[in-house]
Amino acid sequence: MAEHSDEQNKRLSTHMNGFKATVPNNKETHDEPRVSNGGCEVTKEQRDLEDQSPEAPEPVRAVTELKDEDAGISRRSSLKKDGLRRGRDRKKTVSFGGMPGSRKISSVSGCLSRMQEGSEFRKLRPGLRLYNRYFLLEAEQRAIRWEPSKKDAGKARLLLTEVREVRTGRNTDLFRGSGVSELVADDCAFSLVYGNGYDTLDLVANSPEVANIWVTGLRHLISHGNSAHAHPAHTHVHAAAAATEAGRLDLQLSWLSKEFSELVAVGDGTTEGECVSVREATDLMEKLTRGVKSSQIQLRLREQLRIDTYSTPPHTPPHTPPHTAARVSFQHFTQAFQDLSTRPEIYFLLVQFSSNKDFLDIKDLMRFLETEQGAPQVSEDSAQVVIDRYEPTPLGRELGRLSLDGFTRFLDSSECCLFDPLHAHVCEDMTQPLSHYYISSSHNTHVTEAQVPAVSGIGGYERAMRLGCRCLELDVWDGPHGRPAVSKGHTHSAMHTHTPPLAFREVVQAVARMAFPASASEYPIILCLENHCSAAQQRIMVRDLKEAFGERLHRGLLCNKDGCLPSPNSLRGKVLLLGSRPLPDPQPGGGGGEGEEITQKASGGGVSSRRVPLCPELSELISLCHADSPPNNEFPSSADPCCVVTCFREALASRHVGDRSAELVELAKRRLLRVRPSLMRVDSSNPDPLGFWKAGLQMVALNVQTEGATLDLHRAWFRRNGACGYALRPAIMRQQVAYFSANERGAMPGVPPQTLHLRVISGRSLPKPRGGGAKGDVLDPYVTVAIHGIPADCAERRTHTVPQNGESPVFDQSFQFQLNLPELALLRFVVLDDFCIGDDFIGQYALPLDCMQAGFRHVPLLTAEGEELPHARLLVHVAMTERRGGGKAHKRGLSVRMGRRSRHYMQLQELGLRVLDDVFKMANQPLREATDLRENMQESLEAFKELCGVSALANITQCVLTLGSRVTGSEGTPLLLFDLSKPYPTMHQQGALPDALRKIITIYHTMIQASKAVDESDGVHSKILQTHHRGDR
Repeated sequence: MAEHSDEQNKRLSTHMNGFKATVPNNKETHDEPRVSNGGCEVTKEQRDLEDQSPEAPEPVRAVTELKDEDAGISRRSSLKKDGLRRGRDRKKTVSFGGMPGSRKISSVSGCLSRMQEGSEFRKLRPGLRLYNRYFLLEAEQRAIRWEPSKKDAGKARLLLTEVREVRTGRNTDLFRGSGVSELVADDCAFSLVYGNGYDTLDLVANSPEVANIWVTGLRHLISHGNSAHAHPAHTHVHAAAAATEAGRLDLQLSWLSKEFSELVAVGDGTTEGECVSVREATDLMEKLTRGVKSSQIQLRLREQLRIDTYSTPPHTPPHTPPHTAARVSFQHFTQAFQDLSTRPEIYFLLVQFSSNKDFLDIKDLMRFLETEQGAPQVSEDSAQVVIDRYEPTPLGRELGRLSLDGFTRFLDSSECCLFDPLHAHVCEDMTQPLSHYYISSSHNTHVTEAQVPAVSGIGGYERAMRLGCRCLELDVWDGPHGRPAVSKGHTHSAMHTHTPPLAFREVVQAVARMAFPASASEYPIILCLENHCSAAQQRIMVRDLKEAFGERLHRGLLCNKDGCLPSPNSLRGKVLLLGSRPLPDPQPGGGGGEGEEITQKASGGGVSSRRVPLCPELSELISLCHADSPPNNEFPSSADPCCVVTCFREALASRHVGDRSAELVELAKRRLLRVRPSLMRVDSSNPDPLGFWKAGLQMVALNVQTEGATLDLHRAWFRRNGACGYALRPAIMRQQVAYFSANERGAMPGVPPQTLHLRVISGRSLPKPRGGGAKGDVLDPYVTVAIHGIPADCAERRTHTVPQNGESPVFDQSFQFQLNLPELALLRFVVLDDFCIGDDFIGQYALPLDCMQAGFRHVPLLTAEGEELPHARLLVHVAMTERRGGGKAHKRGLSVRMGRRSRHYMQLQELGLRVLDDVFKMANQPLREATDLRENMQESLEAFKELCGVSALANITQCVLTLGSRVTGSEGTPLLLFDLSKPYPTMHQQGALPDALRKIITIYHTMIQASKAVDESDGVHSKILQTHHRGDR
């Protein structure tokens, strides 16, 4: 064993003495953040455990008090203690730029240097116990060691030649089989697999950054260090690290040199000895860095000049021009560029997928696109296209390499946006009945500002249509000079508006101009006429409507022969009028009679309700019949024709959603239902539309002039279908034979529950809140993540606060959300400024869950008005997995799960109708067979993932790639071979194998057999379809 260096022993002793003297500050100065189920900080469960335990240990204990491994701290108290030690309490300070202590780790050599300084970890041992240990890399880079320990120095040491694999996450048997995995973040955990028995050293870092540093450094040493371990000086490893870093810098310097030389004044064509002004350098770097503020660039350049001035020898060469001291050289420029553009979190992501290089080659990029981003049909040509598009260096494009700068640009591009570009256009089936769609609707459309008294104008209609609204409200009254006008009513005009009534003619002409622009929605627009006009002015309304819309104006009631509404596709380019008119003669399945008129009451307090008869000319133009909700809070009749639209006030609709949601869903399968905000919302506030959408109500009218979270969700909801104003409702709400209740707290029948895995990694270029007060430019950002959907799915989490960093805060926290009905769920990010004086809002973004792209994605932040903030981004990782059994997701050891064979089979409830019950009983056995096929496949796949040491989010490709790194023998010969000549790849062993690899082969063959069974199960599927068709008949 090599002797430890005096410098390392001194450093270790200094660290331990300093740690022993640490005294925590337990005084609370700020409210606890909302509890998250990720991150490395103390969780709510741990705090509750401390409060409830009568014999809780002291908050802090010196590490040197742990005499031996057997006297370790229990896993929960260890985590709890660590959380208290790293509490959020701190004094406010002001940052004046980058200081020497704020180093960015963006190279292998930087990782190795940090590892030699040492880091504190929690070491997991059998018996569910965690021990605080201090780990460091020896100076010779041949081994790692840790202290304190009862073992002698030779045993508390691991040679890197024995390490077979560095495995990230909680992906070993010890992690999975212990409850500790629920209390530590996956991003903070990693394991070293070593020895012929595939033993593991399981560690938990204090932060994801520390874990990334050690994982990157260890993988580099294992990959490049085999031939170097014979040399005491370890020159080979140092050379490999230097060569790896030099390869990236060569690409970057060649690019920067070209850009800088073009900026330099006419000279000999080189950049050596030539300088530019700070302003010129700032402009160039602002163009190259894409998003870094000019003020920050100037500050960093001046810091470089100041540092250079302090380090200049007292006797400078006499030929140095005196004016160059105030100008920026190429060296200053490159150093400032690297400081500003390098993002450590992206660097660690790049080296995770690179083949031990500081760039991605074609093969690396293909693997990243296929396994992480889920890109279909990845080829070398498509990977080269990405490199040509985003790699800034000509040399990198020529060599087929994506550098760190190119990779950063790629992740910040539209290709890596969280929102799936497929949904930027109409992508849903638009041939179903109109009642099967949510319709974007506006209330008080003529109002332009959210205030009392309100301001009305034509701009209210223009804004609503720009936001994608396809149902507009026109409250029409007898106007001056014998012409109809749009207002809130005669008695309300003076009290609630600043402006006189709008001419009805001007309103409909404005709608006609913007209803069907070439680049926006071509689907029908609905004008909700609340008519209070006399017969004479109604005839003028008819003339104005025909003149404005011409042939686009639909005439006659909407009702197909089968008693259903026509589809949006069949009504493209049409204007539909919603108002009161006589119903046609009774038809089968419909109610009403000749001459019966469905009328609306005058809306607006202070105006007595009265029946307003329609003139025949206007009645003929009505396509949808308006009907107020029945009196005495009765439920609407299902016998009304499909062309009848029942309108609810907010309070009554909320009552029905709470008490009769299943009946509302059933009613909305044939008819349109509309909800208007309460009359008490005189401030133009809005109800939560999701509360009504979840019960199937298609038209939830909102005050679109009022910005806020409600309108953010409304915009996001209709982005799922190209923002055309129509969004298809979930299948469970459209099927004729289906039961759905918005108030269910468990899994939905026929809808597999899922788990959303979300990792909030970092932010970029976060602006100061508009109402930030006198705080200056210093930000303390944090991110809240919320799920909006059915009650069972609603949840909210938040990250920790990153102090004094609005340019590139790193959060790196993971969350899990359990989803029972993903089709009705929205995901919303909100970035806020902690400890803010005044408004703390920085930016937000919301989108439907089924519009997300998986993998590493950026989230473009928007203002409160929905406008994109320049360069402001969040970097996240997203994955969706199926949650089996419908309950809370639990991680169990392989032996425990494989031994539990109980399964939950779908049960069909009898309806009491013998004919139907007999038909559906025929589906019992096929459904059981389908359940067995699915469970067998999922169980074998999960077991294969666990034995390969990957997370539950991994796919088969990732499993095989991970397996390939550990199936090589001592002489480089493969221990396993894949036979790809058959339809199902088979795995064959070559010689004697360790037990771990034999288990993998067994589980792999089990998974292949389960896959075959699924492929050959056409008969089971056919039986289920036959039963379904018989039930429909």
